[in-house]
Amino acid sequence: MVAAGLSPAYYKIEDNAQQKEEFIREMKVMVDKANNDIKADREFITNFFVKAVPDAFRGLNQSNVGYLISLRNKYGVENLFDRDEFLKRVDVIPISLALSQAAVESGWGKSRFAREANNLFGHWTYSGVGLVPQNRAIGKTHMIRIFSSLQKSVNSYMLNLNTNEAYTDFRNKRLEARNKGKNFTGIEATKTMVNYSELKYEYNRMLKEMIEQNNLQIYDK
Repeated sequence: MVAAGLSPAYYKIEDNAQQKEEFIREMKVMVDKANNDIKADREFITNFFVKAVPDAFRGLNQSNVGYLISLRNKYGVENLFDRDEFLKRVDVIPISLALSQAAVESGWGKSRFAREANNLFGHWTYSGVGLVPQNRAIGKTHMIRIFSSLQKSVNSYMLNLNTNEAYTDFRNKRLEARNKGKNFTGIEATKTMVNYSELKYEYNRMLKEMIEQNNLQIYDK
């Protein structure tokens, strides 16, 4: 079994408000790292096309093409030279959205899934390897995915929002805001999370409330 959960010190904090502050602090470090990795990929894509387009894609650096292929596979981009689709998918996740979903999905890091499987965002798997949910309905086969680290859970969550068809509206709204030079906030993003949970629009309301009650908007500025 992998070492799982937040820092041991986190679970020893008895004051609820202080524990929430520590959860946000530890989570933000991981969210920032994942977003910085996405920014680096986005910068590579931007620079690749800035150089390739004027030369009509002739004389391309083969190692750069190889890396672009790996990004196409990672982000599910159909056409290797579809710059617009790359830039729609390879973009950062609003910090307040990530923090609010981690808090809701993991019960502030205290859920069994977080503590035993490093699973902060309720990700399922059908691979046959994972934790069996205690209240799984008869006939269901899904399991809770086990991650080797919390960081990998955060990375997977972001990739899910950037690639899954269920979050097409999220990506479209984010692109629309970017094209208008506006900041795409977590509050705006919550409106596009209807497919994340069986709770549908009630889930959107829960995320918005989580952001507002814990003043998470400050991280989107």
